[in-house]
Amino acid sequence: MSLLASEVLVVGAGPAGTLAALRAGDLGARTTLVTKGAFGGMAANDGPVPVRTLAHAARLMREARQLPQYGVEVGVPRLDYPRLLARVDEVVARVGERAALLAQVKAAGVVLHAGVGAVRFLDPHALEAADGRRFQADKVILCTGGISRRLPIPGFELTCTHSDAWSLTAVPESLIVVGAGATGAQVASVFNAFGSRVALFEAGERILRTEEPEVSACVAAAFRDAGIAVHEGFGRIESFEPVPGGVQMTYVRDGERRQAQAAVVVMATGWAADTEALDLPAAGVALDPRGFVQVDAAQRTSAPHIYAAGDVVGARMLAPQALQAGFVAATNAVTGAAEVADHLVNPVGSFTDPEYAQVGLGEGEARAAHDVHVVVTGFDTLTRAIIDGRETGLCKLVVDRAEHRLLGCHLVGERAVEVAQIAAVAIAAAMTVDDLARLPLSYPTYAGVLGRAAAMAARELNPALAPPLFAAGLR
Repeated sequence: MSLLASEVLVVGAGPAGTLAALRAGDLGARTTLVTKGAFGGMAANDGPVPVRTLAHAARLMREARQLPQYGVEVGVPRLDYPRLLARVDEVVARVGERAALLAQVKAAGVVLHAGVGAVRFLDPHALEAADGRRFQADKVILCTGGISRRLPIPGFELTCTHSDAWSLTAVPESLIVVGAGATGAQVASVFNAFGSRVALFEAGERILRTEEPEVSACVAAAFRDAGIAVHEGFGRIESFEPVPGGVQMTYVRDGERRQAQAAVVVMATGWAADTEALDLPAAGVALDPRGFVQVDAAQRTSAPHIYAAGDVVGARMLAPQALQAGFVAATNAVTGAAEVADHLVNPVGSFTDPEYAQVGLGEGEARAAHDVHVVVTGFDTLTRAIIDGRETGLCKLVVDRAEHRLLGCHLVGERAVEVAQIAAVAIAAAMTVDDLARLPLSYPTYAGVLGRAAAMAARELNPALAPPLFAAGLR
């Protein structure tokens, strides 16, 4: 088979690869986009889109149970899980058709080859797909994403990944989730809402350890109140073995061997680069000590004509950051520039119940470079949260004491992910908390918690200048 030649070949059609191909095409490069699976990658087919759809169903279940509190009489909600999965498929297909940049990619002249199977380098400029197609390019951009990390534990093959959890044909009676980062917390939260008996195990001292301690504590307490058994600092797993009705996990904590059993065990213990099939040595592409593709600030690998972006490089493995890195990688590959992806303002959130989100600096990180002032206010004083019966949550602001500039915002509570986007704009605009407190946000809304916290900070930093109306707490 002859080589299909192009100036730029992008491998992987997730967020990073899609935007890299679109950018290269827009810049006039003859561009090919090749992906082993469906267009959209994990984000559209196995990540945020299906997860958010399931989380929405979990929210509907929660709100249905809340209806009697507001005088609405209905029957007990019952989940038809196969029907829900059919809805997930519908959403994924619709997003792929309308919202995943497919039309724009094609309009930019990009040639798409989807579903070709794994791709490997034949030499630094030529690659071959599992289906036999061969590609050749002057520049290559690797955006192959990540995969769930496997652990060398006896019986590990009895466990599932988060992908397996989303594709279960029925809601399991019981579920063990190992790893309480963003993925594990979402799996635990969703299936708890669906009626599973969930146990969440975290080896570290607290769940969500990349979040502020107050956020971790608030989410852990909410999980426990919802019936999730949260085990922090649980020790070390020795093995998994089959038992009637499921899997048994044996672990050691404080020198004592313990067991836990469930119908399904989901491992959410980290993410590895999806590079095994690529044969990177054939292209001269090096990995970093963690096993991710090594890149410089311009997304260039150890091979000068090969770039990489997204989860495969092991930076902040989130769709918005992948989009930005893919754009930069393509810009540099086509133009020869050395642009850098700006990750100074990165709103991050998760669709658990309750939601949590962050943007900007954490308190510890901020104190290393600033004299800071910190305020925390609860959702239980927020008018909208009281109206909706959703009083669990908090808003923490990290503020530069001298300049009154907002450095970081950390949230737990209803619509936390949406509120964080407003904080992101405020941080990007270098707003002071005085200015943010004076912003007349609609009342009553969940965004009001941001205004309330800003007013608290402004008043504490300089009572004489604090805006009196908002400081009084009309939120």
